[in-house]
Amino acid sequence: MVAHPHTQASPTELLRLDNQLCFPLYACSKEVVRSYKPLLGPLGLTYTQYLCMMVLWEEHSVTVSRLGERLYLDSGTLTPVLKKLEDHGYVTRQRNADDARVLEVSLTPKGSQLRNRAAEVPLALACRLSLTKDEVTELKRLLAKVLENARGQVEKEGNEA
Repeated sequence: MVAHPHTQASPTELLRLDNQLCFPLYACSKEVVRSYKPLLGPLGLTYTQYLCMMVLWEEHSVTVSRLGERLYLDSGTLTPVLKKLEDHGYVTRQRNADDARVLEVSLTPKGSQLRNRAAEVPLALACRLSLTKDEVTELKRLLAKVLENARGQVEKEGNEA
């Protein structure tokens, strides 16, 4: 295990905002999501709705629990998002015939058609962020590692409780 860079630091140094990893992650996430707003507005989608649609464009039909796993969201967060998407005519929600506890979400033809208009969004965002292809690859790799390690630690602590 690699020693944490602040192991010998004083409490004052440990608690400096500039020394935190969490703050630039939080601020960056907030600003990137904010950058999506003008791109998604013409599509009538919020960022969370856009994420749901991306999963559905990949899988066409998915259970709410699978969607939650993919997006790291709970069903309480997903339910109003999916209801709005259904109200817009982009998805349908229905109970699984074999197990009524399982709720399935499927794309409608209107939801499938929205994919073509949404295809411009990732390129437009990439232009706004001005990162090279290699920088994007490295950033995604590091963020995936952070996410995996943080998620694993939370699950480990949950199992110990």
